[in-house]
Amino acid sequence: MPSAWSISRRDFLASAALASGALAMGAPAFGTEEKQPLGKAEHCIFVWLGGGMSQIDTFDAKKTRGDGKKVAGCYYEPIETATPGVLFSEHLPRLAKMADRLVPVRSVNHTVIDEHAAAVNRMHTGRPVSGSVVYPSIGSLVTACRGPLVEGVPPYVVIGYPSATRGSGFLGPKAGYVYLTDTDSGPAGLTRAAGISDDRQKRREALLEGQRQDFTKANPGDKLVQDYDDAIGEGFRLQRGDFMKAFDLKSEPESLRNDYGDEFGQRCLLARRLLQRGSRFVEVGFNLNFVNGAGWDTHNAAQKDQHGLIRRLDQGVAALISDLEKERMLDKTLIVIATEFGRPAGFDSGGGRGHYGKCFSCVLAGGGLRTGQAVGVTDELAMNIFEEPCGVPDLFATILATLGVNPAKNLMDGERPVPVTDKGLAVRKLFS
Repeated sequence: MPSAWSISRRDFLASAALASGALAMGAPAFGTEEKQPLGKAEHCIFVWLGGGMSQIDTFDAKKTRGDGKKVAGCYYEPIETATPGVLFSEHLPRLAKMADRLVPVRSVNHTVIDEHAAAVNRMHTGRPVSGSVVYPSIGSLVTACRGPLVEGVPPYVVIGYPSATRGSGFLGPKAGYVYLTDTDSGPAGLTRAAGISDDRQKRREALLEGQRQDFTKANPGDKLVQDYDDAIGEGFRLQRGDFMKAFDLKSEPESLRNDYGDEFGQRCLLARRLLQRGSRFVEVGFNLNFVNGAGWDTHNAAQKDQHGLIRRLDQGVAALISDLEKERMLDKTLIVIATEFGRPAGFDSGGGRGHYGKCFSCVLAGGGLRTGQAVGVTDELAMNIFEEPCGVPDLFATILATLGVNPAKNLMDGERPVPVTDKGLAVRKLFS
């Protein structure tokens, strides 16, 4: 299995024996390459916690308490959740009460530790960087494999800053994203400047149309020119369609907007509105401008303010889950809470935590999965995996399978077939 994890010889033998017993009973934790489970979800909201969320301080809380100095352990009190045996941080009270709608995946792991950019890329593409293939992001994979739901609505939206890591790689611009950083105005360039009437806009488009035709005729067969022309046409379609109406958050009841909370919560609300208009995949960036100066990269003094981030996450995602349930969309919408790596249980010299990729947590919710359970068992410091290690390819396989995409499917990079995951296997017990 494509997983990197730290474990003693004795624990490895014990885990191997358990795995062998499970296989003998015909109940493997993961799918097989021949037949992987598939779900029926239509959308995905990918909540991105840039910086590296501490697993022991959030969704894999432990009773072993740390002191912020020399004693390693959980920085907060752990609390019981709606899922027996699963503990969350005390700062996740709302999500703890609705843990029956969640699946904390506590055994995600990879080999990237000290480089944020490489880890962010790994958690968006599911693979190490290649010298010969530019791999697409998970959003682009979903877009390419499932296609658009509604004409005139972008299937892939990033609420955050543009990045090659979120890009379409060899799949090209049609599997790319539209991005925005302002929930009120929407994507830059799609809102008309003040004073531009409908008639004036039509005249502008007619003038540009002639230039577009002349240029494409002068460059027949040039893929870059055609891609650029397609992007211009798509921009005009987005301006005229239902897509831009999604950004009118004030049309929602004030009580609902208040329930979502601060700017992060409003981005979650916008994600729901985008899905209702036909978007397939929406990435919601938590800290666009590194709230508290560090985001989730809690070195040194940033650890002391981490609880503020956790509380905001709790409010925004809990409101999103409740809202999707009310709109009867939760079973068709997979929510993923992801981050580039975790943090060790010990503290650095400034009282914060470093980087740790060998064992960390992501969370799945909704999507028609069998929620109310956890994937992975870790030690008393949430640093070593005892059961069900879930490599990044396996996490990707589970996300894609939930959305009805075979994780063994091939996409074409020119004449080269490229599997959508790096031999990933979906977690079978999450599927009915």
